[in-house]
Amino acid sequence: MNLEELRHDCAVKQKKGLHFILASVVIWLAVLLIHQTSLPIMTKNLYTFFATAPLMPLAFFISKLIKVDFQNKGNPLTNLGILFSINQILYLLIAMWVFPTVPDKMLMIIAMIFGAHLLPYGWLYKSKSYTIFAVLVPIASLFVGLNFEPYILALMMVVLEIVFSIFLIVENRKTSP
Repeated sequence: MNLEELRHDCAVKQKKGLHFILASVVIWLAVLLIHQTSLPIMTKNLYTFFATAPLMPLAFFISKLIKVDFQNKGNPLTNLGILFSINQILYLLIAMWVFPTVPDKMLMIIAMIFGAHLLPYGWLYKSKSYTIFAVLVPIASLFVGLNFEPYILALMMVVLEIVFSIFLIVENRKTSP
C-alpha cells in the first residue's frame, strides 16, 4: 500500500479515532463533576489528573461497541498515531508545573494541550474536523479559561467534544471503506 492508502485504511478501520473522542466526552464529564464540587482547587486538580487515567480502557471498551479495530496491527501508520498521543504526555509536564504554581489555570492548560494534540490526526485521518477542533479547542480554552471558572471550561469541553464526535460520525459516513 502507498501512503494515501495507509492513511485511508487508518481512517476507515479506526473510524477516525471516534472511540477516543467519545471516551474523552466521558472524561470531561467527570472533570465537570469534579469542578462543580466545593473541594479546594488543589484537590480538584489532583482528581482531574486521576479522571484522565481511564481514557485508554474506556476507549478500548467503546471501540468494541462501535466496531473499531483498536490496534490495526496491519498498518504501520498506527504506530504514528500512537506517537501523536504519547507526545501529549510530554506536554502534560507543563500542566504539572501549573498545578502548584497557578492552580486556577491548570484545567485551562490541560484543555489547551488536549486540543492542540489533535492537529496531526487531521493529517493522519484526512479529517477537517480534527484540524478545525485542534485550533478551536485551544483558542476557546484560553478565552474561557482566562475569563470564567474552571467548571465553565469543563462544560465547554463537554459540549465541544460532543459536537466534535458528531462531526466525526458525519465524516465517517462519508469515508468509504
